[in-house]
Amino acid sequence: MVDRSVLTHPLFTGVSRAHLSSLIAELARPWVAEVEGRRHQARGGARKRALGAGARHQLVFVDRLVATLIHLRHDLPHAVLALLYEVDRSTVTRAVGEVRRLLARRGFAVADRPGVRLRILEDVFAYAQAEGVRLRLDATEVQVRRPAAGRGGRRAFVSDKKKQNTMKATVIADHQGRTLWTDALRPGRMHDATAARTAGIGRCFDHFDLVQVLLDDGYLGLGRDHRGKALTPPRKLRPGAIAPFVEHRERQRHGHSSQRITVEHALADHKRWKQLQRWTHRRDRLPDTYQAIATLVSDRTITA
Repeated sequence: MVDRSVLTHPLFTGVSRAHLSSLIAELARPWVAEVEGRRHQARGGARKRALGAGARHQLVFVDRLVATLIHLRHDLPHAVLALLYEVDRSTVTRAVGEVRRLLARRGFAVADRPGVRLRILEDVFAYAQAEGVRLRLDATEVQVRRPAAGRGGRRAFVSDKKKQNTMKATVIADHQGRTLWTDALRPGRMHDATAARTAGIGRCFDHFDLVQVLLDDGYLGLGRDHRGKALTPPRKLRPGAIAPFVEHRERQRHGHSSQRITVEHALADHKRWKQLQRWTHRRDRLPDTYQAIATLVSDRTITA
């Protein structure tokens, strides 16, 4: 029998034991509430037996959380986790699905604001305007399995950039590379700027006048539509431009890139979790998975 305490080591879970303890304290009550809600719906009314009566869970909540973290960090198959915990594979599958949804709904941590979580794009812009934070936005793609032949919308996942079937995530970070928000993932063929517009960034620019967002060359359209708010690198000079103008432009581009690079660091932190290096499961489960991992990364950058 495996000593389950060993599985809580950061090498397995990807989080420190202190972080794990805070996750247990935060998520245990919502998990119990969800379980009791399902039971109430199945019964069609209030319970008739006393609390604590009836069958016991084969996996207590702590084991469910640890198993989910191991699955997210190392993409360990459910069958292997079931063998480690000496339960049926379906028990692990159900546990991972429950805890992953709880992690995805947590929102993103904010520096020096204990208990405050950013859940929607408007929250991020409101926080940036109140605190004077200049945001960084970029997109990343995760390779996914090719949809079955003959299925509608198959080409929507073929990325022109990656030349693979992917799904695209739009991520916002601050000047220290802390993740503040990720959107619902889009098919990889969608342009980066279109994905940001679909998430509602134009509406946020209209309502939060003081917020500036650093972007790369893929968002030149946003820079044109929201001047002074969506900040993109300077455009190319005309052929034959004299040396002083070329040098000035290069300095501007270097300064812009140096400030924007922190969002690339945030994306790299996400990709350290094996499930986001290449997604081999059902595509409809990837958005919750990305959100869950991003919230965990945001916690670590705050507590580090």
